[in-house]
Amino acid sequence: MATGDLSAEIRACRLCADRFAATATAHEPRPVVWFRPGARMLVAGQAPGLRVHEVQEPFRDASGARLRNWMGVTEAEFYDLDRVAVVPMAFCFPGYDAKGSDLPPPPVCAATWRARVMAALPDLRLILAVGGAAQRWHLGAAATGGVTATVANWRAFAPSLYPLPHPSWRNTGWLTRNPWFEAELVPDLQQAVRQVLDGAGAR
Repeated sequence: MATGDLSAEIRACRLCADRFAATATAHEPRPVVWFRPGARMLVAGQAPGLRVHEVQEPFRDASGARLRNWMGVTEAEFYDLDRVAVVPMAFCFPGYDAKGSDLPPPPVCAATWRARVMAALPDLRLILAVGGAAQRWHLGAAATGGVTATVANWRAFAPSLYPLPHPSWRNTGWLTRNPWFEAELVPDLQQAVRQVLDGAGAR
């Protein structure tokens, strides 16, 4: 199946309509689809937040600004579909819990779509696994110790994959407690990102 057909299928998905209708936002599914054959880098996130749900562009929020800073890329580079695919573990905003935090990605989304999307992206040279759900999918048992342990073990996966914490403001305290992340991992990540974007590749 052509990737265009797959993208259209995902955009038309309504598997979670009842689930989303029952959340505080009572919203309808609006899958955010951002990938194209030939992409060399994959940003594997969690799920769109409300802002991304509204604008229909991935990481078009404060979290995205922090992520792009970690990567050392411009907005134009990040949103270049010919080079960068952004494929979260769930394509839709899952809604809020009782405390106002984002609900986790519904597992049915990855179970339904992720293998097909990955098969449509055969040229990937670098994967950024952002958050626990993406790390568990891409790293399996190597990510069972939790996000902090997985990110701390980043050298075992680089330079073809980098596990990252979510760039949300909620993780600012985590960054303060783990200064090695920005001192050691981020410079290495930026070098790998630049090599892939400039065509040299991370392998």
